[in-house]
Amino acid sequence: MIPVPDPAHATAGPAPGVDENLLEQLIAEAQTALPVDLPALADRCASALGMGAALVYLADLQQRILVPLDEALEALPVEGSSAGWAYRTVSPRVVDAADDLIVWMPLVDGAERLGVLGVRTASLDGQLMRRSRMLAHLFAMLLTSKRAYSDWLAARTRSAPMRLPAEMLRAFLPPRTIGSTRCVSTAVLEPAYDIAGDAFDHSVVKNLLHTMILDGMGHDLIAGLTTSVAMAAARNARRGGGDLADVVGSVDQALAQWLPDHFCTGVLCRLDAETGVLRWVNCGHPPPLLIRDERVLAGALDSPPQPPIGLAGPLAPEARRVHGTKLEPGDCVLLYTDGVVEARDADGAEFGLDRFTDFIIRSNAAGQRPAEVLRLLIHAVLEYQRNELRDDATILLFEWRPQHQ
Repeated sequence: MIPVPDPAHATAGPAPGVDENLLEQLIAEAQTALPVDLPALADRCASALGMGAALVYLADLQQRILVPLDEALEALPVEGSSAGWAYRTVSPRVVDAADDLIVWMPLVDGAERLGVLGVRTASLDGQLMRRSRMLAHLFAMLLTSKRAYSDWLAARTRSAPMRLPAEMLRAFLPPRTIGSTRCVSTAVLEPAYDIAGDAFDHSVVKNLLHTMILDGMGHDLIAGLTTSVAMAAARNARRGGGDLADVVGSVDQALAQWLPDHFCTGVLCRLDAETGVLRWVNCGHPPPLLIRDERVLAGALDSPPQPPIGLAGPLAPEARRVHGTKLEPGDCVLLYTDGVVEARDADGAEFGLDRFTDFIIRSNAAGQRPAEVLRLLIHAVLEYQRNELRDDATILLFEWRPQHQ
């Protein structure tokens, strides 16, 4: 392993010159390139920047392996490989490879980890590090723009057949991680290929972070349809300028109108990323948890019980109660479904809330990023139940960090 200089401060060395005309041509070509053409395009871009072959890998759906876009190559493990280290830490890694070096750069879209880019080079200096980072930024944007319409990219990141309810629901899910300089929200959902009624959503609207977690009634296609309609109604209200009460009311009305015999529990939150003011509505769901200074503040986000979302007729609530509090810098808020804490080992013992929160606190204290904390946690939940969850397990964590401005 080779120490990596900070590209922003490294001294520029005698790096090969850049063929700017070729690079401009390649960037223009990238706009219409098919996803299957990206490995060859990455090679040509790297060459134009004075480097050797380039390797593009995407994380699979469960973030266990890094899948090469070049179908002739083998996948790499997220745990135990240099490429995986770059993915887990969102930091560059440089390794010896025969007569060359390989620079592993994380591929990141905003706050979401997509995979890694590996670039071979005969030598390395600050200028080549900057070019490697620039190439990683370019291909992260290309992959993000193309995966929205590419079944091939979706298929490459799957390691098992996906059932129809999961296929439908995943079409509605946002990226796993979103954020800004002031806040970040990240989520995971298992079982990855067989989900039914669980869902999450998060969105940034100017300085407001909207988050939501849902648990639909049942474990079938209708349960997934229920949460899909709920997400669509919430987004429709948000995009129309509605406040939190409007959003919850729109979801209630949509489910009562279109799926009157089905409902879901859920928590909807809105965080003002400038002031730290958090507002939330809990609709029959486990209460959010507030973690501050490496401990859970018991009951901090509890609220009087309210009915699930979508109840019609005499069971419908007259008005939803919105609750509020003021976060402190560095606070983390956890939303989860009961499948997380109710996972059982071979002896029937539950994973439990204490084990759940202790895992997050210890991972945070170890300096893990929020997305990596949840990746490790959901794998721990799966292993606890021998990779056979009896219920969907969904976790969403958001953090207010105004000190990162």
